[in-house]
Amino acid sequence: MTARNILVINCGSSSIKFALACEAREGFILHGLAERLGEPGAVLAWQQGDLRDSIDLQGAGHEAALAHLLPLVEKALDGPLHAIGHRVVHGGERFTQACRIDAEVLRAIRDTAPLAPLHNPANLLGIDAAMALYPQLPHIAVFDTAFHQSLPPRAYRYAVPEPLYSEQHVRRYGFHGTSHRYVCHRAAEISGLALGDSNWLSAHLGNGSSTCAIANGQSRDTSMGLTPLEGLMMGTRSGDVDPNLHSHLARTLGWSLERIDHMLNHDSGLLGLSGLSNDMRTLEHARDQGHAGAALAIEVFCYRLAKSLAAMTCALPRLDGIIFTGGIGENSPLVRNLTVRHLHVLNLELDGEANARCVRGVEGPIHLAGHPRVLVIPTNEERQIVLDTLAVLG
Repeated sequence: MTARNILVINCGSSSIKFALACEAREGFILHGLAERLGEPGAVLAWQQGDLRDSIDLQGAGHEAALAHLLPLVEKALDGPLHAIGHRVVHGGERFTQACRIDAEVLRAIRDTAPLAPLHNPANLLGIDAAMALYPQLPHIAVFDTAFHQSLPPRAYRYAVPEPLYSEQHVRRYGFHGTSHRYVCHRAAEISGLALGDSNWLSAHLGNGSSTCAIANGQSRDTSMGLTPLEGLMMGTRSGDVDPNLHSHLARTLGWSLERIDHMLNHDSGLLGLSGLSNDMRTLEHARDQGHAGAALAIEVFCYRLAKSLAAMTCALPRLDGIIFTGGIGENSPLVRNLTVRHLHVLNLELDGEANARCVRGVEGPIHLAGHPRVLVIPTNEERQIVLDTLAVLG
């Protein structure tokens, strides 16, 4: 049987990760990242073998980035492309595993877009562009929400009238499931533990951020909810706020629901608190220069992250370790250090040198000997999507 080539397209709220994989090869044929989309610093960077290159996208959004990206894939292909795997953030209760995309699935993804307004529309851009270029290929949707279908009712139900759940499907779904699933497998592997007998707290930190309690390979609780707005403070998203904030702003300022939703999703989080940027790299530099808003945003981010991780321990029979992943989790020793300081009751202690070393793809433990594990594990959602896509193909 010919080894199959799979393209993965992972459109996030401000980025596109992509990877071209062959099932017979360990690494990727081509992989890259378009980031800071819609901002002046937008850039597309990629690697093929030892060759690295990048282009300035000059503030381009998702569609323009995809227009640059897909020809690179065509050029890098050696043999036919067999399928394309797409990350889709919200699958609702309907999608509990990866599936082949058809007209009905597309409609369902669009119908679910109001629950993930920063993500499902971006995911659909990638799907539409790829299906236009490769209409004859199987396109597979891999859903972030699928991993969290193992949450028990005590974790996913809201304390609202029952018909809102039974008729309107109002419940907690959780997101970043592909990332949390990948890193817990890797954490068990590098720690010499069986996945089915290990318990982890996972912190996926980026422009979107979430925590997850993973017991014996299954998600048992997570910080995001009905939509990706719930939970941690993020790049431009507020995370948890008083549920009465909407009515308060409507009464006192006359704001519409649309304006409030836009503010909470696009103008809040690190950007809103700092008044400067949603990018942690920019904020850390500004903090070092004495910018009070940047310092406050980072402190609130880390404190709320620590609170969420501490709360997630309620879902675990024991704690085998904490995992930091995602763009911030993998690359910010400062965030990891400030967060762990707030978790002193868990007896966590970082090794300063190891913590500083784990950036730009360096994986490993960063805890002092004799203290609970703290691991930095670069996420690889693209690899997990390849595996899920191959499983759907059979």
